[in-house]
Amino acid sequence: MPKPADSTASPVVRALSTIDRLTEGVEKLILGGSVLFLTALLVLHVLARQLFDSGIPGQVELTQFSLVIMTFAGLGYAVRRARHIAMSAFYDQLRGRPRKALLVFICLVSGAMMMFFAWHAWGYVSSIRAVGRTSSALGIALWIPYLMAPIGFALAGIQYWLTATRNLTSRHIYRSFTELERYDDVPTEGAVETGTN
Repeated sequence: MPKPADSTASPVVRALSTIDRLTEGVEKLILGGSVLFLTALLVLHVLARQLFDSGIPGQVELTQFSLVIMTFAGLGYAVRRARHIAMSAFYDQLRGRPRKALLVFICLVSGAMMMFFAWHAWGYVSSIRAVGRTSSALGIALWIPYLMAPIGFALAGIQYWLTATRNLTSRHIYRSFTELERYDDVPTEGAVETGTN
């Protein structure tokens, strides 16, 4: 899909694009590293069981930690690609400016909620670090893998706010910072007035 003409016109959009690329790099590094680690761990565990009749110690804990990390790192990625769960029955009935206004409102509120969750997740991580909780098999400090929860919520919040800003600075409707509205049957206000698509 060709990018709209206003996609790089604004200095604000260019600055936010840099932030978007940086957060995307962090997400890709975390997600890619977690997937590769989990894949290697499971393959080595199976080989060790087949060859030596003994698996990798702590494999279950490491698998659980990897899944926690991938889940929370995936929050920001899902928002970035507009692949998050959305209840859009009311939103889909709107057209033009009301539709865009509702999307901006949803993004602002969702971003605030993600930051609220990040704050409370940080409090939880801080509390388990303060008491020195560790995993039972490997003795890994639990705050280390759980630190991904506040990071993931914060990355998702940033993505929601980037989407809101993109919609406020563009004449097009964006479902995420980089993805245009994909519904071909949604006319813009100008198209409704002129009777064109």
